Amino acid sequence: MVQFQKNIMRVIISAFCIGILILPAGFVFAEEISTTDVMFEAKVLEIIDQREITREDGSKAIQQDLKLEGQSGEWKNKEMVHKGISDIDVISSGVYKKGDRVLVNYIKNSEGEDEYYITDYVRRGYLYLLAILFVFVIIVIGRIKGLKALIGLMASFFVIMAFIMPRILSGQNPLWVSLIGSFVIVLVSIYITEGFNKKSHVALISIFFSLLSTLVLSIIFTELTRLRGMAQEETMYLINFSSIAIDFKGLLLAGILLGTLGVLDDGVISQVEAIGQIREANPALSNYQVFKAGLKVGNAHLGAIINTLFLTYAGASLPLLLLFKINKAVSYGQVINNEVIATEIVRTLVGSIGVAISLPIATFLAAYAIKKNQRGQKHD
Repeated sequence: MVQFQKNIMRVIISAFCIGILILPAGFVFAEEISTTDVMFEAKVLEIIDQREITREDGSKAIQQDLKLEGQSGEWKNKEMVHKGISDIDVISSGVYKKGDRVLVNYIKNSEGEDEYYITDYVRRGYLYLLAILFVFVIIVIGRIKGLKALIGLMASFFVIMAFIMPRILSGQNPLWVSLIGSFVIVLVSIYITEGFNKKSHVALISIFFSLLSTLVLSIIFTELTRLRGMAQEETMYLINFSSIAIDFKGLLLAGILLGTLGVLDDGVISQVEAIGQIREANPALSNYQVFKAGLKVGNAHLGAIINTLFLTYAGASLPLLLLFKINKAVSYGQVINNEVIATEIVRTLVGSIGVAISLPIATFLAAYAIKKNQRGQKHD
């Protein structure tokens, strides 16, 4: 019990230290992003008027004029009116009710008059609630291991926000920045969650070589398929808001690496643990026998991992796939030739190959590195 309490205190202190490091980075990042628009939070006081319109495709939408009260900054307690009823159909507009908290964009029109437009709901509170629920479930089920995993997650967030993103925005090569950042993420995450032992060393080496394989394949096939990394709508915002010329192809490759990293972490750690359990269950097995048995476990796991990768990327492209499905004049050959779809195909297949390569590497290294001594205790 005393040891358990010591472990809890050690983990909490580590989390506090990482949190202290993350918060300043978050403030710096927030200060660096600025726009010409004035945005503030408000509360809906009253629905002044609303009407229902019917679009050409038969779908219906509601437009509203709303009285609002500012909730932040210089707008606090000030009342204003959002005029949503107009001849312009704003597809992304929501339907609001009294008491809703919303984000409001303030501008002056060409005649110098104040205009207020609701851009979105304020959903931050529910996101915080979900985050608290997530932390609670992970700690209750995972206990110390779960708490360590949360610290590893915080460390990953810190590396992305404080190391990877600032360097990309400063004009450095996104690919090499992300490769270094990815390895740091794996290094910190594995040693926090798994401890400093042979299993962790094996997992780290396996992921490193698998990441290099993924990197090489990513470079080759983005070049062969001539992917520019500019198919996504978000790149237009980066071009408009960033004063630095960003290497979008490098950014695409960086995204492939980071996306594959999470699956690699899961697959390799699970595989190394499986080898440890096989060795624990039957110490008499030779290294080759352990390797064969572990590879069977890995092959079973591989199908699920690849399917996870596919469904993740397919889900992200679902609206675009539906658009192509509706347009009967477009063939499947034309669909996969589209850069957005081709990007997801390259991302999925390259990531899957990287994961597939990682399993025999991790199995081989673990089978020959993880031993048991005569007392039946594992050498860490």
